Amino acid sequence: MSAKKLELELMSLDDLWSLHEEISGILSARIKAEKQELEKRLAVLGGGMAAFADPSTGPAISPTGKPRRKYPRVLPKYRNPQTSETWSGRGKRPRWLVAAMKSGRKIEEFRLGDANSKVRQRA
Repeated sequence: MSAKKLELELMSLDDLWSLHEEISGILSARIKAEKQELEKRLAVLGGGMAAFADPSTGPAISPTGKPRRKYPRVLPKYRNPQTSETWSGRGKRPRWLVAAMKSGRKIEEFRLGDANSKVRQRA
């Protein structure tokens, strides 16, 4: 055993607790100082946290500083007949559709009739 570990084992519970509180205080102060230093560096590099908009205050700001444009709502094009889950056809395919396609079904079997007519009307 090292000498320091032996010293700690011989200390009373009160002394150990006092040492623990002293160490916790020092750690807290150092963490606070480090956080302030990092915030200063961040402010110098990118204008601080002002670059990130709060979603409740309005449109989100992109990293380039321009507000993000609003995208139109996309209607669902596919429906899971068992659970009535829907998918718009954008993004990653949902698990239920991937599983159904692996079992030999075709994607057109899940297509909603309404989606086809609306797409044709727009075109």
